[in-house]
This record gives sequence, C-alpha cells and structure tokens, in this order.
Amino acid sequence: MRAVPLNALNSPIRRASTLLKSDFFYQLPAELIAQEPLAERAASRLLSLDGKTGHIEDRRFADLPALLRRGDLLVFNNTRVIPARLFGEKDSGGRIELLIERVLPDRRVLAQCRASKPPKPGQRLHLDGGVQAQVVGRKGEFYEIEFEGAEPLLHILERIGHIPLPPYISRPDAEADRERYQTVFAQAPGAVAAPTAGLHFDTAMLARLEQLGIERAFVTLHVGAGTFQPLRVDDIAQHRMHSEWLEVGRDTMARVNAAKQAGRRVIAVGTTVVRALETAANDARDGVGTTPGMGEVDRVGNTRSRPHREPAVDNARDGVGRPRREPAVEDGCIRSYRGETDIFITPGYRFRVVDVLITNFHLPESTLLMLVCAFGGKENVLSAYRHAVEERYRFFSYGDAMVVTPQH
Repeated sequence: MRAVPLNALNSPIRRASTLLKSDFFYQLPAELIAQEPLAERAASRLLSLDGKTGHIEDRRFADLPALLRRGDLLVFNNTRVIPARLFGEKDSGGRIELLIERVLPDRRVLAQCRASKPPKPGQRLHLDGGVQAQVVGRKGEFYEIEFEGAEPLLHILERIGHIPLPPYISRPDAEADRERYQTVFAQAPGAVAAPTAGLHFDTAMLARLEQLGIERAFVTLHVGAGTFQPLRVDDIAQHRMHSEWLEVGRDTMARVNAAKQAGRRVIAVGTTVVRALETAANDARDGVGTTPGMGEVDRVGNTRSRPHREPAVDNARDGVGRPRREPAVEDGCIRSYRGETDIFITPGYRFRVVDVLITNFHLPESTLLMLVCAFGGKENVLSAYRHAVEERYRFFSYGDAMVVTPQH
C-alpha cells in the first residue's frame, strides 16, 4: 500500500473545477514596479498576446495602430480621479488620514480612515486648509463624514486633497501626478484610482487612430479603492466583489450594438471597460435596462454577488402604470445602464461583447489578473507575465501595456 503524506490526510479535497487565489500568483521583482510615469505617455512597451495560440510579441505602444482595423470601436473609461486623500487632526490632536471612496449628496462622503484610534460618531475633524468636518457614523468598512461650510465639496478636494496613488507606489504624490495619473479624456469626477490602460493614450495617438477610421466610445466607471484590496479567501468562488458606480450611455449603447451587428470588433481599453460592457450585456440578456441613479448610502460598498437591477426603460409605463419591461436583445448587444456593478469575471466566463482587450500588468492574485486570465486563457496570460518579467517590462499603474485577443 502506497504511503500517503500526513498533511494530505488533513487537507481539504480540491475539486478539479476549483480555482484558488494561488493559481494566479507570479514572482515579481520589486524593481519592476513602475514608480514614475515615462516622459511620454505613448512611449511605453506593448506586449501582444494571441489568446488562441499563446503567441507573444514584444512591441511598442506606438505600434498599436498597426494592430487595429478600420471600423474597430475603442471603448474608453472617462472617469476622472479626484484628489481623494486628505490629512488633518481629530479633536484629540491625533493625526488622521482620509481616503474618500465615494462622494454622496448633502456634502457627505464615504471614506476610509487611518488613525491611531478609530474616530467616533460626532467627532470633529480639523483638516488641512482650515476645512472642518464631522464623523456621522460607520457604514461597513467606511466612515460617513460630513463637511461644514458652503464651499463646494469638489472645490475642497481640489484645494487640499492629494492624488491617491496606489499603495505599491512608494512615494508621496507630486504635482505632476495631477496630470499623469489621469487620462487625457477624463471628464466625470469620481474615481479614486485611474483606469490605467487609458494612461498610454495621448492626443496625438487619438488623432492618429481617428484618421485611420478607428471609432471611439466612452463609459464611466468610478474605480474605487477596493480595486487594490487583496482577496481574503483562498477559493475565489467565495470572494465577494466590491461595488462600483457605472454608467453606459445611449450613444455608447448605439455604437457598440452597431459594431457587433456589423461584425466589427469592440476593443475594451482596460478591465473597467470590460466590466462595464459585460454588465450592460448581462442586463440586456435579462431584459432590464437602466437602473436608478446612485447615491444611496446603503448601496455603497455593497458586496452582493450581482448588482441590484430593476426593470426600467426610460421610465416607460404600461397601461396600468407599471414599469414596462423591455424584451432581452440578441447576444453580444448591450443596453444603457446606470447604477452599481459588482461583476466578478474569472476563468470560465463567456464574454459577450469584448473582442480585444488593452490592459496594463496587474498585481499577483488580483481580481484584475483573474479577469485578464478569463479573457486570454490562464496559462497563456501567466506565461506572458513570466515573459514580461524576464524582459524587464514595467508593471502596474505607471507601467507598460498588453493587447490581448480572446482564447475562444
């Protein structure tokens, strides 16, 4: 009889279909984590991965137009990063740091707080620049904070706030980050992390793509601080995704659907765009459309496995005053969408909209890496990452880029 190691007897049985966090680990030397942006946005390197064959090519981001076709639709995330990191003192004199997660109505925010002792409801905060605020209460992992005075809240953030650089950038933010940790097409303020795949595009690149007949469209997904949070479970099926606010407008819906119906490619610039389009496609299959606007405190930071949806179509009503439910549309098409999304895309997911993905390199064991593995194939993507490490690519927010075609 063959001997069985004792630890094998004590370990849980792993089903063949179970994916563990450790399945998405790779070794990354710390010196490959980009701490500064390059002098020119489009000067980064570009790793091209064919998801069907696993073939890898080393390119420059300036080569991107050669990989695209006339009629391709590039979809960007136009969220704008707000200066969401604030510093100050509590009434007690202890230092406090706030990282705003979400701006709410009535001069309130949800924020993470870092202090020697957690603040209590009713406690006043004396922030830099003479700004006064008060802790209203706790909402899950966040604190609800109300700002005093009449100065518009976004003005306060622009005046005293710091750009919330990711935790793997080990330096204070600088004035240059206000421009470079922001896409050139950023419009809608609300993110606390940049949609980093879009950072490679400068105005010259966008103009060149337009001349080549490459179309563009925009979604808004306000990236939250949860994008940097590590998974706290080993079995990824048990992970509950953080919720982020999303809007896919009617113009984007029309452009995406026209491209799909004409057999043209829809190219997602970043994982946030993938999550946005696939959320809108899943809603279209279910026969539901626009959800009510965000802002309700109880929907922020919610970790439901699926976002809340309500049947709605332009608030249309049937003959007895009930919301009229639209029929689902054909696979590959989307509906306009406005509301929360907590879609979690892992290997085995069937993509309905996205044909090509442009993305940065992501943290080991992160939900973003899992999404890229779902699209390009886990072994293909991890092999490409190992190649990128060997070839000394720059990683993460200020790092280099990948262009990935699907495995199926």
